[in-house]
Amino acid sequence: MMRYLLGRLSQAALLLLGVTLITFALLYILPADPARQIAGRSATAETVANIRTQLGLDLPFYQQYGRYVTQLVQGDLGRSYAQKTEVGEVVASRLPATLILMGAAIACELVIGLVIGIFAAAQQGRRSDDVVMMLSFVGVSTPQFVASLAMLYTFSVLLDWFPVGGYGEFKHVVLPAMTLGLLGAGWYARMLRSSMIDVLTQDYIRTARAKGASQLRVLMRHALRNAVLPVVAMIGIDIGLFMSGAVVVESVFGWPGIGQLAWQAIQQVDIPIIMGVTLVAAVAIVLGNLLADLVAPLIDPRIQLR
Repeated sequence: MMRYLLGRLSQAALLLLGVTLITFALLYILPADPARQIAGRSATAETVANIRTQLGLDLPFYQQYGRYVTQLVQGDLGRSYAQKTEVGEVVASRLPATLILMGAAIACELVIGLVIGIFAAAQQGRRSDDVVMMLSFVGVSTPQFVASLAMLYTFSVLLDWFPVGGYGEFKHVVLPAMTLGLLGAGWYARMLRSSMIDVLTQDYIRTARAKGASQLRVLMRHALRNAVLPVVAMIGIDIGLFMSGAVVVESVFGWPGIGQLAWQAIQQVDIPIIMGVTLVAAVAIVLGNLLADLVAPLIDPRIQLR
């Protein structure tokens, strides 16, 4: 186990280094000028040049990237151009909101997706199966801004069940979490349905039925445990995706998470913030996948970590 963890962590370190290099290079070649953004439109060329020198933006790419990696190894994510504060502090202040939304959204995805997937697998080939799969396809194909506005208009404006936006109470997280849950549940449902259909053809399922086990017991006790492994892997991926921020959903509902922070940083060409959010997202994806791999043997002891 320890050897496996060390190997995965070594791969993760190389992967994160590659992510920082690619992201830094893309930001370097952007036509936007952070110094001009900071100085303002009315600033003189001399003022802009002075700001560019102070920030080190006049240095060659390899020197800028080398300085960034050196600071990163020391635990320093840099300093925000726009907010004039440490990137680590800014990102950390947004993490609680992101973690709350991530946990609630994944819970919604699992509840909705697993129920739909089990139902569709049990109704394989019937009209109800076709209808459920069609609805799941519509769900995964719907843009986030369309779903967000529809949820906001229906449950906040028409029915007045939930607030339009905000943060701090349970009622504030319901709509953004349900929006993300409904959009993502289709993937879980389709994945679980395919996996369960494959499992339901196995010999041990026929044996359980021959012994008189009910359909519900066969599905929940015998089939689900072996069919749920692909879903566990998807949860690991979702952890990384939500940690990078659901930009559209957070913006529509005014949720103060990392996604909203990233959008603001992009508008202001705040490179340190963009790099910080990207790095946090990459770390979350790596850790989410590692966690999914570690959980898999607990679900199915036949799986060996190598």
